[in-house]
Amino acid sequence: MPDDATETLIMLSLRCLLLCCILLLPFNLLWAAPAASSSNLLLEDVYLFDGQSAERSQHRVHVLVRNGLIEQISRTPITPDDNLTVIAGEGRTLMPGLIDAHWHSTLVKPSSVQALTADIAYIHLLAGVVGDATLMRGFTSVRDMGGPSFGLRRAIEEGLVTGPRIFPSGAMISQTGGHGDFRLPHEVPSASNAPLSYPDRVGVTAIADGSDAVLKRTREQLMLGATQIKLMAGGGVSSMYDPLDVTQYTPDELRAAVMAAENWGTYVAVHAYTSRAVSMALEAGVRSIEHGQLVDEDTVRLMARKEAWWSLQPFIDNELSNPKTGPSRLKQQMVQQGTDRAFALAKKHNVKVAFGTDMLGAGNLGDNQNALLVSMQRWYSPGEVLQIATGNNGALIALAGPRYPLAGPLGVLVEGAVADMLLVEGDPTADLSLIADPEQNFRLIIKNGRIYKNSL
Repeated sequence: MPDDATETLIMLSLRCLLLCCILLLPFNLLWAAPAASSSNLLLEDVYLFDGQSAERSQHRVHVLVRNGLIEQISRTPITPDDNLTVIAGEGRTLMPGLIDAHWHSTLVKPSSVQALTADIAYIHLLAGVVGDATLMRGFTSVRDMGGPSFGLRRAIEEGLVTGPRIFPSGAMISQTGGHGDFRLPHEVPSASNAPLSYPDRVGVTAIADGSDAVLKRTREQLMLGATQIKLMAGGGVSSMYDPLDVTQYTPDELRAAVMAAENWGTYVAVHAYTSRAVSMALEAGVRSIEHGQLVDEDTVRLMARKEAWWSLQPFIDNELSNPKTGPSRLKQQMVQQGTDRAFALAKKHNVKVAFGTDMLGAGNLGDNQNALLVSMQRWYSPGEVLQIATGNNGALIALAGPRYPLAGPLGVLVEGAVADMLLVEGDPTADLSLIADPEQNFRLIIKNGRIYKNSL
């Protein structure tokens, strides 16, 4: 028989082994675990906007939620049991939680200088505050299109902080001199044994040149838990070295990323504005175009033929824009001048459109997020805007396939769907301005069946 000291040593060894096994699990598996705090809810007497069309229901319904999923939607009353929290909707509108398909969780609040120089712990703490504010604006999910958001996602899923469900891309993969290259000129040329730059070290960007390097960096982001991959395929507004007309990456480099992502059951999205950059990406198998305000009509036809998603942002020169200075201002104006035409071409050719804000260095908590969504009625009816920001964006997120770790569809209110819901004071399909004041008009904010705000 072992003595007490031996037994203690054995127990400690077993605990260490168990902890190692848990830490070695792919994070997607950890994230997919159901939340223990999900509520069982019965929302009575509500009008339903289901995210599948631009219309609100003509009749009031009752919605039953169990274990984070919508179990039943009925026009006749549902008899509650003892395990249900019953909420009287009183004719308000129940709609899916909003989704931002182009968000940067860790890069909204800090300035560009802060993002590239501040202690990364400070950046993450800022991101936690932004996450809470984002959820309180009614955005229950975001597709994070670049930046070190893996830790924030985990903290939210574990209940350490509150925030939206995050679908992260991880570091933005960029060529040398591309939209994700934030090195200073004195760092070029870099020696073969030179250390990584700060943005690369903390996971903001990943510089990769050549198919082998792109393949490696893509696989690294997938290893860390990326649900989709983000590549820079063309020039950008805020970057220092690349004019908008520059095409970035070769077809072989793009295909390397696409193949790596497809091997994991997911897809690649690219930052690009011009026809050449977008066309090259589409031919390489890219599934989502971020921006694209400068493409011609032939390229839009190609997008439609490839059944690609067009993640468009309402970039116009108004009070909601974040004005740039110097050369970046000229590039920003070029993009803004192409926005109206881009939306018109997307509608003409029935391209699948997603909504995103792409807020960077705002210096606030993303305060204009709702107002930017409301500004979409420049091109669409209120109901169409809401359908894009819920059902469309949920369908885009679902392209992540096995990397989409949810038990049901997102962005729609149907039986079996994830219970991300907003109870709105009034009818936002008739008056979209209700969305612009979430503090006043979003009476309930529910994510995964759990109530995060209740002002009834």
